[in-house]
Amino acid sequence: MAAQLASLFALYARTESVRSWLSHCVPMRRLGSMLSSGDVVDLDLGLPQGREAGFRHPAVVVSAQRILGAEPSVVYVVPLTSTLREFHSEITVDPDNHNGLAGRSAAQCQHLRAVSTARIVSTRGNIGAATLAQIRETLAVLLDIPI
Repeated sequence: MAAQLASLFALYARTESVRSWLSHCVPMRRLGSMLSSGDVVDLDLGLPQGREAGFRHPAVVVSAQRILGAEPSVVYVVPLTSTLREFHSEITVDPDNHNGLAGRSAAQCQHLRAVSTARIVSTRGNIGAATLAQIRETLAVLLDIPI
């Protein structure tokens, strides 16, 4: 069975792009749907190491819209948590009709990470321009980028 799968993968890889092959194996966004800055997405992050986010986890897409327009295979996200702490590196996000969150969450800017778009399981909604601007400002402070 393993040999058959390996030969099938080799054949598929030769005739199709890897992205096309992955689209058959990994749940992707709706056809014609594109990520937007500020989207709240559910990610499959796998096993966590240390204090990083793991498993199935909501996150906010913070990549620039001009980058997302090119449909990249990797995007920058900030994980969300329902554990609210008063950290200066976290931005509180209240649930509303647009973001798809069930409860108050904190965007953990200190855990900025790049993830493959293949890890995106679903999109819940969008946090909006004002909250996205707060997250990006916090990221700029954390990364010592002049505002």
